[in-house]
Amino acid sequence: MSSSKHSSELRRLALSVLQPGFVGTEAPDWVLRAVADGLSSVVLFTRNIVTPEQVARLTERLRAENPALIVAIDEEAGDVTRIESATGSSRPGNFALGTVDDPALTEAVAADLGRELRAAGVSLDYAPSADVNSNPDNPVIGVRSFGTGTDVVSRHTAAWVRGLQSAGVAACAKHFPGHGDVAVDSHHDLPAYRAGREEIEARALPPFRAAVEAGARAVMSAHLLVPAYDAGLPATLSRRVLHGLLREELGFDGLVVSDAIEMAAVTRAYGIGGAAVRAVAAGVDAVCVGGESAEESVTELLADALAGAVAGGELPAERLADAARRVGEFAEWSVKLRESAAVPAGSAAGIGAVAARRAVRVTGDAGALPLGSAPHVVELAPVTHLAIAKETPWGVAAPLRERLPGTTSVRVHAPEPADGAAGWEERALRPAAGRPLVVVVRDAARHAWMSRAVAELTRARPDAVLVEMGLPHPLTAGAAQVFTHGASTASGVAAAEVLTGGV
Repeated sequence: MSSSKHSSELRRLALSVLQPGFVGTEAPDWVLRAVADGLSSVVLFTRNIVTPEQVARLTERLRAENPALIVAIDEEAGDVTRIESATGSSRPGNFALGTVDDPALTEAVAADLGRELRAAGVSLDYAPSADVNSNPDNPVIGVRSFGTGTDVVSRHTAAWVRGLQSAGVAACAKHFPGHGDVAVDSHHDLPAYRAGREEIEARALPPFRAAVEAGARAVMSAHLLVPAYDAGLPATLSRRVLHGLLREELGFDGLVVSDAIEMAAVTRAYGIGGAAVRAVAAGVDAVCVGGESAEESVTELLADALAGAVAGGELPAERLADAARRVGEFAEWSVKLRESAAVPAGSAAGIGAVAARRAVRVTGDAGALPLGSAPHVVELAPVTHLAIAKETPWGVAAPLRERLPGTTSVRVHAPEPADGAAGWEERALRPAAGRPLVVVVRDAARHAWMSRAVAELTRARPDAVLVEMGLPHPLTAGAAQVFTHGASTASGVAAAEVLTGGV
């Protein structure tokens, strides 16, 4: 049934609970029409961003149709960045901040990001990740978490929320009720968090409580099964999780946003329209869509599905109206937040670099550093998850080249080099003959091929310096080991400073 056959009021309600993405660096006509028809939110991704000034023009054009339009972005800083996708983030990510464990620093970094987002016209940030990364094999959270312990994650989740919102941008704690103890990426399949209620209450929920206490008015649901609360439906589609746990037990009265509704964890069983209807019925107020499915037809399909579900009795009209009300209330509050935020005379210039430097840790032979001459750098690159933009740069070779002209480098992807020792001879050992060798890895403990490569390279070159830009696990002994606790550009520069002995 086409939305044209539904009442205009029902269509407005359906549109108002969607948060679609779109393609392009200017506002497409279909988005402007949809905003005029009742669409209350949009979300920006890398493909919408060239410069902060261009984003500001884009958001200004969008708000010409509705001054209270919610403009969201999926900007965590660190490894997951949209606003600095082309250059890599100038701020370290959560794991680095948790490693420093100075909540005032975390608050300052988040406020710095908030100032940039607010100037670009963003009003809601899908951050921070409040997940406790308690499973070291987690393929999708990792350094996006503030740490492996509940207390440190709670402290820094609260600080991040305070900092971001002090600059006028609303925070959104994610991924409820906690995505840290899984071994499957929900972009591709449905993960399960199999802990009992007591463990979930003690380990996963405190950071969300801390976020709400710090003033967060938005929480994003996770596409994962939590059998302790609902054995059949993922959290995004579960009334027991979203209403029973989040609303009633935690007392959260703000906006519930879904993780991207096109992800396989929820669409495989129900399709994108069926997943959206079930999410709103379960308690989601704003359906995020368009990281992957960003066409007008998808927004129309979802509006049709929601309106049709009300007309057909699958979705109670009062639930859709309640979701729309919550979106409207959040939009009004976010406008006040944006307008009332104090704009400091001078921003905290360089706070990202300061934080990244403070997060670096060095073990092993201190005498191996600083490097005496331009090195050869071997960067071992894993396949990253979809939250990390493919074009976002990372590594240590580029900032080293700026500091030590003559630095050479090679980037190796699994399963290269297929010919083992001979491949390393050609790519790494021969180019590094008579000069330092630096081996850069990213989550080596989670990638067997990477761990093997490190072992082979350090066997041939015991004086090799190792740099781990992912989760910090002890590496095969090199002369020195440098841990950055994240792969943002800021963290790569901080590592290069340590390797060269200068700022």
